Amino acid sequence: MSKDGVILRFEDVSFEYDQDKPILDEACFTVRENSKITIMGQNGAGKSTIFGMITRAIKPDTGNVHVVHNLSVALSRQVIPRSDLVLTVREFFEKMFEEKIYDIDPRIDEVLEVVNLKGHTKIHDRVINSFSGGQQARLLLASALIQDPGLLLLDEPTNNLDKAGIEHLTEFLKDYKKTVIVISHDAEFLNSFTDGVLYLDVFTKKVEQYVGNYFDVVDQIALRVEKERRKNAQLEKEIQANKDKSNFFANKGGQMRLVARRMRDKAEELEDAMVETRKEDKTIRPFIIPAQEDINGDILTIKEFTTLNLKTYKPIKRKANIALRKKQHLFLKGPNGIGKSTLLESLSKGEEKGLTIIPGITVGYYRQDFSTLNFDETVYESLMSVMDKKSEEGMRSVAAGFLIHADVIKSKIGGLSEGQKGLVAFARLVLQKPGLLILDEPTNHINFRHLPVIAEALDKYEGAMVLVSHVPEFVKRIRIDETLDLAK
Repeated sequence: MSKDGVILRFEDVSFEYDQDKPILDEACFTVRENSKITIMGQNGAGKSTIFGMITRAIKPDTGNVHVVHNLSVALSRQVIPRSDLVLTVREFFEKMFEEKIYDIDPRIDEVLEVVNLKGHTKIHDRVINSFSGGQQARLLLASALIQDPGLLLLDEPTNNLDKAGIEHLTEFLKDYKKTVIVISHDAEFLNSFTDGVLYLDVFTKKVEQYVGNYFDVVDQIALRVEKERRKNAQLEKEIQANKDKSNFFANKGGQMRLVARRMRDKAEELEDAMVETRKEDKTIRPFIIPAQEDINGDILTIKEFTTLNLKTYKPIKRKANIALRKKQHLFLKGPNGIGKSTLLESLSKGEEKGLTIIPGITVGYYRQDFSTLNFDETVYESLMSVMDKKSEEGMRSVAAGFLIHADVIKSKIGGLSEGQKGLVAFARLVLQKPGLLILDEPTNHINFRHLPVIAEALDKYEGAMVLVSHVPEFVKRIRIDETLDLAK
């Protein structure tokens, strides 16, 4: 560790993926030992790129990233790589080490206890893709913790976690004695342990450093923006006054022209003095998901479904008597691992006994892993593909409402941030006009500023809807007509 306690330093770091996509411009900041830091910034600003530079997976174009000598760094990613989903738990954890670890099983058991994913006699041999999204989130955290890092990097760690999982993670981070840097859009979660914030401005490409808890920093940023706006408003008045005087004296001729020139020079000086105020994180525009027309009767019926016993992992058949018509919204609840996502997938296919969708219904399916998106397609291709009547103008208009502009629309889906993929998925639903909407954790990866807008759109949706979400504040904003608790 350095004498001043700094373990990480970015010095004038610049980086761009290509000439059209700059991420950082001479960014500078430091992180001290044992601090708990949050990285803030809009979806697609480049927060995960900063993590890539810390782990040396990404090299800056210019500038330097200094990590103190012998500091171990471990990253818990947003999602488990697709190539790892076929590994067993043991194989997944073994990948975290360069050398063979002979006591890997007891070490796995130890970290699974820490992340509140209780061990089972056969858990080491279970394949990763057999776990729910929330359980995979716990495995991601455990895969970082098993390395016992001096610097722990957490990228959206609360995604897919149920209330108990978030509470457990919060208490863990409060007690954690080493350095943590977190990317998250969960304001309450962040405020519970944060003592500093790095704000990545998507417009200036700079990183600003603040001290304080999360809510304090948000207030500081708002006050600074207001102060800068007031200063600029005053300068704009003076600039206009000098320009008006310059024009007046310029028409007088003779010596008055010198006065006019001085007035113009003064106006230019004042323009240089204007502060480039922060452009606030933009919020997506209010939107409506149009429902498929000419649908009647019971759109979806659930007579029987399957859940998992969380102790034995064996399937359990359960009876139900649910029928969803237009303007009816069903909320599925239950702990991580009980089978909510599996049930949603079965619903989307309408092929399992006991689950029926009437013929001719267009199903809009928002999956938490975005596997309904083709990662090799461009955003343009993905959005156009779901339109019944192709209209590039209409598509671009909808896309713009979700902050998908010209610099993004020609990008491949696989190259987007997870938050941007989420916004593309919502834009597709608007263009698709489904009769049945199936939503699996639609708040994951999404900037918290967008959530009230999304909730309002779902509340007003006039088709049939099935929703899974572990964010109570989000669910409260949406009209729910019926709830199915998979744990009962």
